[in-house]
Amino acid sequence: MALTSESRNQSWKDWFLLLFLLSAATLACLLLDPYVSLTSLSMLYVLAVVLVSSRLGRSHSVLAAFAAVAALNFFFVPPRWTFQVERSEHFIALLTMLVLALVINHLASGMRRETEMARLNETRARQLQSLAIALADADTPQAVKLLGQRALDTAFSGTNTLALFEADASELDLPLELPNAIRDGLRCCLKEAVVLGAGTGRWTELDAWYIPLGELRQGRELSGAVCIQAVAGDDESGREHAVALCSMLAQALWRLRLSVAMQAAQREAQKQQLQGIFLAAISHDLRTPLAVVVGAASALQLQHDKLSVLEQQRLLTSIVNEAGHLANLTENTLQLVRLANSAQPLTRDWESMEEITGSVLARIRQYDSSRRIVSKVPDSLPLVRVDAVLISQLISNLLENALKYTDAAIHLVVSLETQVEGENLLVSVKDRGPGISEAELATIFDAYSRGDHSERSQQRGSGLGLAVCRAIAQAHGGSLILRRRSGGGSSFILSLPLTLEQPFKQGEQP
Repeated sequence: MALTSESRNQSWKDWFLLLFLLSAATLACLLLDPYVSLTSLSMLYVLAVVLVSSRLGRSHSVLAAFAAVAALNFFFVPPRWTFQVERSEHFIALLTMLVLALVINHLASGMRRETEMARLNETRARQLQSLAIALADADTPQAVKLLGQRALDTAFSGTNTLALFEADASELDLPLELPNAIRDGLRCCLKEAVVLGAGTGRWTELDAWYIPLGELRQGRELSGAVCIQAVAGDDESGREHAVALCSMLAQALWRLRLSVAMQAAQREAQKQQLQGIFLAAISHDLRTPLAVVVGAASALQLQHDKLSVLEQQRLLTSIVNEAGHLANLTENTLQLVRLANSAQPLTRDWESMEEITGSVLARIRQYDSSRRIVSKVPDSLPLVRVDAVLISQLISNLLENALKYTDAAIHLVVSLETQVEGENLLVSVKDRGPGISEAELATIFDAYSRGDHSERSQQRGSGLGLAVCRAIAQAHGGSLILRRRSGGGSSFILSLPLTLEQPFKQGEQP
């Protein structure tokens, strides 16, 4: 009802403008009649027709042309106040004026149509641009459907239906109240994979367009279909715009499919990599210490009476050492798998780095009798939001590695670093061991990567410790880097981002 009232008001405005322009031309001619010729008066009516043609539709313009000729004849052509024409030259003038008015009307109407079409094409181009930008951020098919439905409703005034395939891709997800005719049209356009409806050469008796989302090429599958109602068969530009909109929606849906497939492939590759880690651990690192433990335990069980106390002590020490190595290897392997494969967030809390490093040093110094680790941890450090168990394991792995490969002092230094993006907490472990060669730098943090320095120092390692350390650092949004020290040795630097909002002021203990 609101639309009908608005159209009616616009119609009255058009008629009023037509009558106003003709009346104004007639009044001007009456004022100028004593001073100018009939030809000059006719030009005023031609001007009124031009103004009507530039503002109103074709029917109003044609009517204005005939009305202008009739008004000129009635008011100014002798005999006045009649529609008779006495002289042939007056008849020719009136006829010429009518032809001129109609020609001007035709040209003005064509120019107005071209202007309106140019504006419409500009509006449609902007809509396509806006839709492309919006679709780039869409991350679900439902988001794409919502954007597509909104774009169709903006571009076309009729009832529009956008339907996507259900999760199993067997049937379209259609509303229950949708008429059967539209259901059949959507299914048919998907079956034939072509545009159906008015002006397409297929189902031309309909006043709707049925457009599939996608094309059956290069292994692609259709994602759904669109029905646009109340359209004209000769509206080729509108149909091309509808096809362009549907093409953009289909590309966005196909992009989401590829993204899901790529994520699945990455998860599968990660799964295979983790399985490889487990197999390598079992076949290489777990089998040897297990064999030693089983052999030593069997010797103690079967030959207990024949072994001296010193030999028994040696076997027990071997069992303890190998069991400790197994425990460390198992913990590193499980931790690496959990960090790489778990989607659950870390259990973080506000922690004091002084307390974390203190507990790590207390545990490691139980078997570091020479107390080679020298720590430098400033007071009043800001709190850091971390998983204390994981950070403790990271620092422990770095210190244990350093103890294996050097007999000199090892420095544990905690400091603050200010950068453009914010403040970081640095934990550095520095040693004077054999160092890392240039060839090892690229793979030192990879799982089961052990450099030549391990073999030179005759130290056994699993090749997992540094991989776990890097995974822990990345899980906290930080980084772990290796720098070679001048004069020999290595420096492992853990960088953890600090949060500006601290639960306690600096200098306070929680």
